Amino acid sequence: MAGHRAAISPAGSFHLIAYLRTVANSRTIHDSARFALTIERLCRHLIEEHGDFADSCLIGIQTGGVQLAERLHQRLQELGVLRLPFGKLDITFYRDDFRTKAGPLTAHPTTINFLVEDKRVILVDDVLFSGRTVLSAMTALNHYGRPSAVELLVMVDRRFRRTLPVQANYRGVLVDSLTDEYVDVQWQETHGTDQILLLGSQR
Repeated sequence: MAGHRAAISPAGSFHLIAYLRTVANSRTIHDSARFALTIERLCRHLIEEHGDFADSCLIGIQTGGVQLAERLHQRLQELGVLRLPFGKLDITFYRDDFRTKAGPLTAHPTTINFLVEDKRVILVDDVLFSGRTVLSAMTALNHYGRPSAVELLVMVDRRFRRTLPVQANYRGVLVDSLTDEYVDVQWQETHGTDQILLLGSQR
């Protein structure tokens, strides 16, 4: 008897073909070596601006921002910054579009075990595009106190098609891309390598 091959539904075939086209149209923006250099540069810039970080804290936006913030926090500790409060912020129910999402939403934990009142908050995300994620994060952050200042650090700044007046104080790389292209920041812990890919349109 011939081996049985699982059938793929028409919808499944469509998504598989779309994914393969996207991968085929991808290009590497940062390989692992440049990725490491970018992390190092961002850490050095933070040290230059914040000194001993006495009144500062580092907060990553779930989920991509948390991965970047964890990597920065680890490297800053290696560089001698040992008392920098670190937190994770979930914005699922602060997004302006969460009521329009189809299906159940999956929230991630918020962990901020310190006061942000009068602190310089370094808010971290992996990609800045429209600015809406940052706006939602600012709204969520207000529930934890009134910072003296909020600075934005991103790995990738997609400057085209910004819909809100949001700019990064620290950026890893500036990328000019089309609206229907997708920037994918990949991490050693989840993808087996550190890299940044620009994925083409699935159309």
